[in-house]
Parts: sequence; structure tokens; C-alpha cells
Amino acid sequence: MFTLSNIGPKPGAVKKKKRRGRGDKTAGRGTKGQKARSGGAKPPWFEGGQMPLYRRLPKKGFKNPFAKVYEVVNLGDLEARFEAGTEVTPELLRKARLVRRKLPVKILARGEITKALTVKAHAFSAKAKEKIEAAGGQAIVIEAGEPTS
Repeated sequence: MFTLSNIGPKPGAVKKKKRRGRGDKTAGRGTKGQKARSGGAKPPWFEGGQMPLYRRLPKKGFKNPFAKVYEVVNLGDLEARFEAGTEVTPELLRKARLVRRKLPVKILARGEITKALTVKAHAFSAKAKEKIEAAGGQAIVIEAGEPTS
């Protein structure tokens, strides 16, 4: 009798999946040719011999090997973290987690400062120096190898 419990695909409609790479003779790789060899895969950027994209595009930009790289701190951060009369040094900035890497420190003028702070850093923007001195503090430039305390 023909019921829902005993219906299935027509005979021959479903084929068994081909077993590949089981170590018998060619292990499903066919015979000879680049794709049969170990390491014979083409890299993902290969474009069939066409000039690849990474070579068609022009080189862009320039990285100056002599550029001075600074850790930057804004005046607003100094205002928020330190009390008036504090001598702010790169070590103190590192302890306060305003500076993470061991690079020279540069103070920038973003934000306002109202407290009189003595700030020792490797560089200052002109506006930052102006704002620190206007608040009654000092902006002292230190050399890269010089001890700060």
C-alpha cells in the first residue's frame, strides 16, 4: 500500500557521495597536473596570469623615517587630573595613564586650563604654552635623554 510513511525518492535519483582523499592511489586528486601536486594551489590573489591588482595600483604615500613621534596630552586632561601647583612630568603622566608608551611627550592646547601647573614635557604647541602661562603656570621644555625629576 502507498502511504506517507513509505514514500521516497525514485530509484537512481539519489547517488552516494564520492569518497575523496582516502589515500588510495591518487586520493581523489586525479592524475598529474598542478592541482594533483602537493603545494599546487594558486594563491588567493592569483588572477589567471592577468596583471594582479596589487601591481596595477600605484604606490601611494611616503613614510618619513626621521619623523618625531610624540605621545600627546591635551590641556583639558591636565585640568581634570591634577591639582593646582603640581609639577607635571612625563613619569607622572605615565602613572596617571595619560601616556602609555615610552615616547617623548607633547602638550597640545585642546581644552581649557585654569590651574597654575608646572608642566615639564619634551614639546608644547605654541597655543598650549600660551594657555599654561596665562593660567599662572610654567611650560618647561626638557630634552629627550634628560631626567625629569
